[in-house]
Amino acid sequence: MSSDESQNAASSERRDAVREKALQVKARQSRARLIRRTSLAIVAVAFVAVIAVVVTWTVSSSASKPMMSPANVVDDGFVVSDVTGGGVGAEESDANGSLEGEAATPTPTAEPEPTPTASPTEAPAVDIRVYVDYLSTGSRDFQLANMKQLSEWVGDGAATLTYYPVAMLTAKSNGTKYSLRAAGAAACVAQNAPDYFFAFNDALLRQQPEVDSDGYSDSELAAMAIATGLDGPKVVRACIEGQSYASWAKTATERALQELPGTDGAALTGTPMVLVNGTQYVGKLGDAKEFAQFVLTVASDAYYKATPTPTPTPAP
Repeated sequence: MSSDESQNAASSERRDAVREKALQVKARQSRARLIRRTSLAIVAVAFVAVIAVVVTWTVSSSASKPMMSPANVVDDGFVVSDVTGGGVGAEESDANGSLEGEAATPTPTAEPEPTPTASPTEAPAVDIRVYVDYLSTGSRDFQLANMKQLSEWVGDGAATLTYYPVAMLTAKSNGTKYSLRAAGAAACVAQNAPDYFFAFNDALLRQQPEVDSDGYSDSELAAMAIATGLDGPKVVRACIEGQSYASWAKTATERALQELPGTDGAALTGTPMVLVNGTQYVGKLGDAKEFAQFVLTVASDAYYKATPTPTPTPAP
């Protein structure tokens, strides 16, 4: 083989070697790019998976969290068992609305000789139910006018009084949902300090904020509740500031808008709605005398319906 042929063969081998190395480098680079792309894809998929898990856990946890309801609620209402802290004095109410003597049998006049009489029957307590929104001016007017005589009737055992906090005006407080939060706060007091519910209910209405204002904050609502002198202030504050019963108040309002318990399909149409033995009061909300007369009339009807026909007894 000539020297020229040897040189050409060597040059060809070197070119082949360089080409082979170039191909190897290119292959390694391609593999590296593929690995990087695959790694990035795996990281992205893992990140999305983690986000999905977090979102799913958050949503499922929220959905599975049970709605808290007050334990002592009756048909979404709270029975007033005590008027402690309500500022009720011993003075006579403005309406002179005593249910004793009006709804019961008049005190008999002494007779010289026994006469046929009916067996004595006491009048049943009148059932008064008040659906109240703490941002409703009508609810405030009714409470201010009738608080004293309502408390006296309850104290005398002449009436049972139940308040039903509802939240029909939730949208009327610049987005703070004051009506809903106040109803939930009332439920907190009714649950944890029931003897002071009447006092707090009265304070919420007496110190009612303006419609279309922000209303009170949760901390301010808690301070109002504690100002009644209730027991367990820390528990009540935590309940109110945590809005523990806000969801319950919303659901209770929705139920009332569908149908009121103990009625023939009647539903809540506005606040206050006042029912006396199931009959709705449609008189002036701020007129205590008119309301007292309505209650006395209903009580009298209940008494006479409950009183049996007199059975004469022979004179001795």
